[in-house]
Amino acid sequence: MDAASRPAVVIDNGSGYTKMGFAGNVEPSFIIPTVVAVNESFSNQSKSISKGNWLAQHSANVMADLDFAIGEEALIYSRSSTTYGLSYPIHRGQVENWDAMERFWQQCIFNYLRCDPEDHYFLLTESPLTTPESREYTGEIMFETFNIPGLYIAVQPVLALAAGYTTSKCQMTGVVVDVGDGATHVVPVADGYVIGSSIRSIPIAGKDVTQFIQQLMKERGEHIPPEDSFESARKIKETYCYTCSDIVKEFNKHDKEPSKYTKQWIGIKPKTRARYSCDVGYERFLGPEIFFHPEIYNDSFTTPLPAIVDKCIQLSPIDTRRALYKSQPIEVNVVSHPFQRYAVWFGGSVLASTPEFYDACHSKAEYQEYGASICRTNPVFKGMY
Repeated sequence: MDAASRPAVVIDNGSGYTKMGFAGNVEPSFIIPTVVAVNESFSNQSKSISKGNWLAQHSANVMADLDFAIGEEALIYSRSSTTYGLSYPIHRGQVENWDAMERFWQQCIFNYLRCDPEDHYFLLTESPLTTPESREYTGEIMFETFNIPGLYIAVQPVLALAAGYTTSKCQMTGVVVDVGDGATHVVPVADGYVIGSSIRSIPIAGKDVTQFIQQLMKERGEHIPPEDSFESARKIKETYCYTCSDIVKEFNKHDKEPSKYTKQWIGIKPKTRARYSCDVGYERFLGPEIFFHPEIYNDSFTTPLPAIVDKCIQLSPIDTRRALYKSQPIEVNVVSHPFQRYAVWFGGSVLASTPEFYDACHSKAEYQEYGASICRTNPVFKGMY
């Protein structure tokens, strides 16, 4: 069966989480932390073996290559054994450890999706500020290591914009606020093209919200085990946090009826497996509030998110501004949808389901003829708009 007749593999790699699955599905098949645990004892053993004993050194290197885990399994390995070291291959949206990234993709393909990469086209995502050199590295790994038949590297905010529309004909124009775990970008998109010169970055992201909640809980004296405080704060953020329109009114609501708005979090200590509990109060709305009042968290950055969005549009070409605002006299059109958490992956699933996708992909034959430089750019899906 031809690879183009099979659903494409869609993998959205983020600093905190990776979403993966097959094109045409509404939700990703797996959502796992983007982390790799490697057994460092084999690496250390290889270094200590004399160069003359090449067979023992080779065996140690092979075991080091084989003995690793990713995602939640990697976190469990690191907690239960001191021989496993954690590596986060993506930092602030950019791949910094390509060896770990290759291992991560290997497990995604073979252990999670359980597919033969030679039988599927691949759609991978990237940060809007990714360098052309990084796209080349990605192409080399996917074509050389996994021998895939075709590859498309899509910009994450463009896919998020595509996920916001449900009609077959949509105008891919808008401003995307892409908040990840490690990076936040405000990206203007006009007819599917990113206006690169107008992209704004914010030094606040999902991980900062987690750390702020962790700090608030500690200052309030909640008894959370230190070794589990960050993970508990992350889960509290994902379970209970929300944004509010008026922070003063929100404080008043909590003060008048604390029993109604205060939630209880029950956690499990990683080492003893004993249960513990803590109250979650103001943290529910104060965590996300750092995007709108960043001065409560970061003294060096005090510009609120709405001002950044407005600045982003004002820096865009004048003929695109009206469409980017898409505004009435005093009203700005904000588009959201039920799949907000994995909007990028869902947008990739939509685009990779179109006939235009396979024509837009870089093929293995093109890679062999022209090299990894073909991955520096990817055509826009003009048939989608």
